[in-house]
Amino acid sequence: MKQARLHLRRVDPVMRSLIDAVGPPVLKLRPQRFQMLVRSIIAQQISTMAARSIRRRFDQLVGPGTTTAEKVARLSPAEMRTAGISPQKAMYLHDLAAKVLDGTVRLRTVGRMSDDEVIAELVQVKGIGVWTSQMFLMFCLGRPDVFPHGDLGIRNAMKSLYRLEDLPDRTTSEELSAPWRPHATIASWYLWRSHDLKTGAADGPDIFPC
Repeated sequence: MKQARLHLRRVDPVMRSLIDAVGPPVLKLRPQRFQMLVRSIIAQQISTMAARSIRRRFDQLVGPGTTTAEKVARLSPAEMRTAGISPQKAMYLHDLAAKVLDGTVRLRTVGRMSDDEVIAELVQVKGIGVWTSQMFLMFCLGRPDVFPHGDLGIRNAMKSLYRLEDLPDRTTSEELSAPWRPHATIASWYLWRSHDLKTGAADGPDIFPC
């Protein structure tokens, strides 16, 4: 973390000012790989408050202990519905569980894969795309050099901080982020955090409610 801060301060005056305003990064990792992917699916396209409520009911439905592929596979769509999970998301959760159980998605060994390999592994699951895979890399595996260029919060922060007329496209985003390498994850955290300077809120995108 210290090395990342020193690097970002040195190579980018905008990032230097942001780091001074925010302070040291606090990146909370969520090591339960399957559970994090379940939460990401549950939280899709609904508010944070709704996601938290559904997750609590889903956790009760799953039972005590860690959420596992075996437990999810045993739940019927009707049972998931009682927790507030839509039929489409139930299908996604079953697909995730099935692919983990049959070895299509190798969650036990993703830590030994490259970033690109992890993304390719996860997007095999219905309902999991590149962005969710990038969040998994950052907040579950703790990969240091991930830049989610398509994230709206990131693009809005870049537009504001770098005084751009429009939201940056991928080319512009990649050009601005190039000096941050190999610490793009921490730079991204600071960009998210820039939205919360006045309220002192989150430590990243709130799609995996705790």
